[in-house]
Amino acid sequence: MAIEIRVPSFGESITESTVAQWHKPDGAMVQKGDLLVTLDTEKSSADLEAEVSGRLKILVPEGTDVKVGAVIGILEESVAEAEGPAVAPKLEPSQVASPEAAAGKLVSGEVRVDASTPAAKAGDEQQKAPSAAPPPPSLTMSSQAPVTPGSAPSTGGTTCMDASARAPEKEFAVRPTAPAPQGGGERTVTRKPMSRLRKTIARRLLQARQETAMLTTFAEVDMSAVQALRQRYQESFLKRYGVKLGLMSFFVKAVIEGLRLFPELNASIEGDDIVYHNYYDIGVAVSTERGLVVPVVRDADRKSFADIEREIADLAQRARENRLALAELEGGTFTITNGGVFGSLLSTPLLNPPQVGILGMHAIVDRPVAIEGRVEIRPMMYLALSYDHRLIDGREAVQFLVRVKECIANPERIVLGI
Repeated sequence: MAIEIRVPSFGESITESTVAQWHKPDGAMVQKGDLLVTLDTEKSSADLEAEVSGRLKILVPEGTDVKVGAVIGILEESVAEAEGPAVAPKLEPSQVASPEAAAGKLVSGEVRVDASTPAAKAGDEQQKAPSAAPPPPSLTMSSQAPVTPGSAPSTGGTTCMDASARAPEKEFAVRPTAPAPQGGGERTVTRKPMSRLRKTIARRLLQARQETAMLTTFAEVDMSAVQALRQRYQESFLKRYGVKLGLMSFFVKAVIEGLRLFPELNASIEGDDIVYHNYYDIGVAVSTERGLVVPVVRDADRKSFADIEREIADLAQRARENRLALAELEGGTFTITNGGVFGSLLSTPLLNPPQVGILGMHAIVDRPVAIEGRVEIRPMMYLALSYDHRLIDGREAVQFLVRVKECIANPERIVLGI
């Protein structure tokens, strides 16, 4: 019995996906629950597992764009039936978004040229063309008539003039590029198509640059109080709540305090209207092997430090394991990104449209600072706020950042709400 492997529905906003990787080769025997294929969408990736045990027949190669509901493979439950060639169901034109990719010319990031194409024929002819060889030392000028331009050479032998005139031409036909530098090794390139997620990231970042009036302002915050608080209560916090007390919960709380004072930074622009969000859904940027994703902590203002830490840890783990639902990546009102985990000292984070604000955290570095007329070494962090100048003026942006800085430098303000 043949079981069709179809592209599942990913939600109303997703109508197609890309066959990113087949995890089993064509014709392989698989067991129920084995990972078969990974599909890339604009916002995430999805893994499809085998519903039954059987032999896999791949119908759609890697790199193909397919519509929701398209058949991309078959599982033959009976081994005997699977030995014969499986008949691939004909995909309707509406199911295949990329005919060129569906032709099977792109497999695992390598370009394969169809033998019927002019490029392939030209390559075959070049391979068949004999390479020019220098004349042997004993070759001398013969009594044959000289070869003039446009005349065919004699078949009775080869003259020095004949060899010298034709050798460069044949060498150029076989090797049109210059030789690699001595000792440099072979000069190669690898061409790999962008994943659907990477294309979406590229499109949205370009949109942020082209469709917003983005500006970034900076501040420096003393992390001494937060560091001391974490060190003092880390063991008790972990024992009681089962999660470590990290930095992100402090910044989520501090950002919410700032957004309450300056609601424009928690808004978005729709046409000629300003849409103010009366809730706080904070996106937290997570770096994965497939690219940057931003899962959202819903109603963060109603959650405790422990709730926020647990949710961020869970979202980050599932993001790296490619197990996030699309709903968990949509609808954020403000974003926080932490480049400090990679050692970044300072950056200008890009907006995540349609949001109008994003806060960038950076590495904590011990630096000398002036404290009441004396120099002390303190753990300092640079903060960067990027905002859409169409909606937020510089004064509001700076005051928002100062409020965040005050809450981090004096975390008791968060608890007391002052």
